[in-house]
Formats: sequence, C-alpha cells, structure tokens
Amino acid sequence: MTSSVPPSSNGLDDTTPDPRKDSLIEYPCLFPVKVMGLKTDDFFLQMAALAQRHDPFLDPASIAQRDSSGGKYISLTITITATSREHLDNFYRALTSHPLVKYAL
Repeated sequence: MTSSVPPSSNGLDDTTPDPRKDSLIEYPCLFPVKVMGLKTDDFFLQMAALAQRHDPFLDPASIAQRDSSGGKYISLTITITATSREHLDNFYRALTSHPLVKYAL
C-alpha cells in the first residue's frame, strides 16, 4: 500500500529548502553598507557611481560620509534598496573588488 502526500502549497516539495526561510531579511528593503578607503578626490564619486549601477534610484546626496580622525581615510554609508540576497552579494563583490576600497561592511 502506498500513501499519497499532497503537494505543498508553495510549489516546492518538502525536501527542497525554501531560501526565503534562510534569511532574516525581507526583500525589498533599505540596506546600509559601510565602505572605507583612502581619502582621494574621486573616492566618493566612484563609490556613488558603483552603487547607482546596483541601485539606479539611489540619490548620491543620501550617502553619508565621514573622514577618519587623521584625515587619511574616508568612510561612506551607502543605503541601497536590496531586492534579494543575490543582489546584496553582487553589490558587496563589486565593492570589495574595487581597487580604492579597503573594507566593506
């Protein structure tokens, strides 16, 4: 005798993990990212351009910036509208692979 199990209502079988349950973040959401690097004339402009490639609606005026106490480094807080985990991962990869970026948190 075989038993039939009705399919789940989400279209996934019970053995397929649901990636939405693995994240505490609900997308889309505003997600702040801190970026740090050497203070150069074009650090802000390059980071704003990079962020706008990942979030076309980002207003560069919304990016907060702060110089280090010695004035050698700058940190930016860039808040993007993240649409998925993959979107955030791609943004972090782009930031951390940029030659001017020392850290991205």
